[in-house]
Amino acid sequence: MSVRASKNSGHHVNKIAVNQPEWKATLSVLTVLIGSALYTHNTFAAEQTAAKSDTIVVSANSDDPNTTTPENSGAAYQVQTTTAGTGLTLAPRDVPQSVSVITKQRIQDQDLQSVGEVLDQTVGVTSQSSDSERQQFYSRGFEINNYTFDGVPTNVTGAWNFGDSTEDTAIYDRIEVVRGATGLMSGAGNPSASVNMVRKHADSKEWTGNVTGTYGSWNKRRSVVDVQGPLNDSGTVRARVVAGYQDKDSYLDNYKSIKRFVYGVVDADITDNTKLSVGYDYQESRVRGSTWGGIPTWYTDGSKTNFSRSFNPAPDWAHYNIDSKKVFADLTHQFDNGWNLRVNGTHAETNFDSKLMYIDGFPNKTTGIGATGYGGWYLGKRKLDSVDAMASGPFQLFGRQHELIAGVTYSRQNNSYMATTTAFDEDQIGNLNDWDGSMADPQWADMTPYSGEVIRQKSAYSAARFSLADPLNLIVGARYTKWSAEESGAFKGSASYEKNNIAPYAGLVYDINDTWSAYASYTSIFQPQDYQSTSGKLLDPITGKAYEAGVKSDWYNGSLTASAAVFRIEQDNLAQTIDGQFVAGTGDQAYYAAQGTVSKGVEFEVNGAVTDNLKMTFGGTTYSIKDGDNNGVSTNLPRTSFKLFTRYKLPIPQDIAVGGGATWQNRTYQDTTGVSGESVRIYQGSYALFSLFTRYQITPELSAQVNINNLFDKTYYTNLSNYIVYGEPRNASISLSYKF
Repeated sequence: MSVRASKNSGHHVNKIAVNQPEWKATLSVLTVLIGSALYTHNTFAAEQTAAKSDTIVVSANSDDPNTTTPENSGAAYQVQTTTAGTGLTLAPRDVPQSVSVITKQRIQDQDLQSVGEVLDQTVGVTSQSSDSERQQFYSRGFEINNYTFDGVPTNVTGAWNFGDSTEDTAIYDRIEVVRGATGLMSGAGNPSASVNMVRKHADSKEWTGNVTGTYGSWNKRRSVVDVQGPLNDSGTVRARVVAGYQDKDSYLDNYKSIKRFVYGVVDADITDNTKLSVGYDYQESRVRGSTWGGIPTWYTDGSKTNFSRSFNPAPDWAHYNIDSKKVFADLTHQFDNGWNLRVNGTHAETNFDSKLMYIDGFPNKTTGIGATGYGGWYLGKRKLDSVDAMASGPFQLFGRQHELIAGVTYSRQNNSYMATTTAFDEDQIGNLNDWDGSMADPQWADMTPYSGEVIRQKSAYSAARFSLADPLNLIVGARYTKWSAEESGAFKGSASYEKNNIAPYAGLVYDINDTWSAYASYTSIFQPQDYQSTSGKLLDPITGKAYEAGVKSDWYNGSLTASAAVFRIEQDNLAQTIDGQFVAGTGDQAYYAAQGTVSKGVEFEVNGAVTDNLKMTFGGTTYSIKDGDNNGVSTNLPRTSFKLFTRYKLPIPQDIAVGGGATWQNRTYQDTTGVSGESVRIYQGSYALFSLFTRYQITPELSAQVNINNLFDKTYYTNLSNYIVYGEPRNASISLSYKF
């Protein structure tokens, strides 16, 4: 397969008409920034004397550090090719959707140590924290619930925390985020985004590795070892092990977490064209002082509470423990005619043990009395078995070469939960003004089954990329999904559901010139959901349509990319909370199905190497989302946000890199229940967070790095409701890394 090698053809500025006042000044600055960056880039390109070929050849055995084989993203902020979105191996410019790839270099520069931290820095993604352990991520106004590991999907729900967002990034080569509906490759899912985590593999035929140690704020101590090498003389069988340990306190009082992980993989070249990978991943976390919810929002007089950011409403017996195990095998074969066959299988088990207390009610401002509590001890288990078989390759039709993929997927996810609960009155909670977490662990009743579900997906999918003309390519495909669920619960009894769905996909890409392309795409939406009405009835599956159009460009053979997109999502049955209402017989939040929901907006992103010394990522999004009655939906999510990060290698003999970043989001609000049962609105004003980093390569083997986050110690909320959760204050870390 050949992939376009971009040529610089001049200074281009793309203009987008935006009505929102907040964007007017920002777009003026954006135009200057992008224009200056591209001018610098073009000047730099003109100085290059090396000739560029019109195509590059990508093969499974390529040693080119710019290909997308694991560990080959190198020191770049961008990759040359990706399979994200369509399953076809394409340059990011040729994918008719918005795609962000966060490479290992950027993960290292920003010191992003969990998947959640990566998503917080990804353009078009925002987050909300339910408490100290649960964090939900959103794109275009919808929750992200599609997480895949090397393309194998796992469905995630925000109600129960299996630690997916806390997965450690040390075991991943890169993380790919496709925004919008991704039903072609992931099956059922929200039209938000799909997050694919690409694991590291054993690629070195010599023994090599690195050791990294970190110390940071709140007594954070972290160490990671990454070693790989051959297991035989020829290097056809190789192994890699990544292991780490992290121990830290928190800005929250009486909070402590410990994380351990180990990842091992064996990669074997069975023949020149056949490769087998077998791996194992184990991660565990132990948290003491974990919260359930946050700090009460209102005093009894209706004024907002003023507890400090360090206030921890959890008792000293609260904990949240998670254990995760994954076993995977991946077999690939490349035929001489250019076709490839891949079979991928995964077995994963995750368990959590959480003992928590939720603080409710309204404390008195002077006495601190008045809050009540609800305690829960929950055990959860999730088992996932999945297999995917896919064939892909070129074919000839009408004298032109095209590409085709076809595959089948089966997955079975079994979730089960046990629980015992209790209640605490205001005498047991006492004076919140003097709260220090001291509370006797209650006498818990025996555990009983709480709920469970078995979710199966059987899918068949296919997509083809037709070369209609030299500058015009059409991608069409569809995925058939047979979805079924068997549910049981202590309150809602047993029920079974089955839905069949066909999700069509169509995308058109037109090469305007060697640098710019225009695209448009369409797909449908299908997402069964486990939200319930006040009567306990499950809401109907989410259905709808998603449209996207935009322009993309690349330079330096894809080392620098830019994109701008407009999108429109039409959706029915979107679950929205009913303020103050619960499912009959339970304490679970009740929901209603919003009809005629429409999300529409624009996005842009510039990412990659502007010059040899300067790398950057800069992007933003703005959108509106309303239901069929023209009411705002998910008003707690920012409608406009920007994200920037830069890395600059100083032009001095010493190998020193400096950089930093900024994120900004507009004002948000949420309607909550006040002291007298009335509806009260709480706001989070617009805010910006800044970060700095520097790295010094002391010797060819030894480097030191410093990161500072929330540089100006901004106080802000990460949750708006009848309780509030604060974001992290200013924090810093220093790391030493040794390569061998």
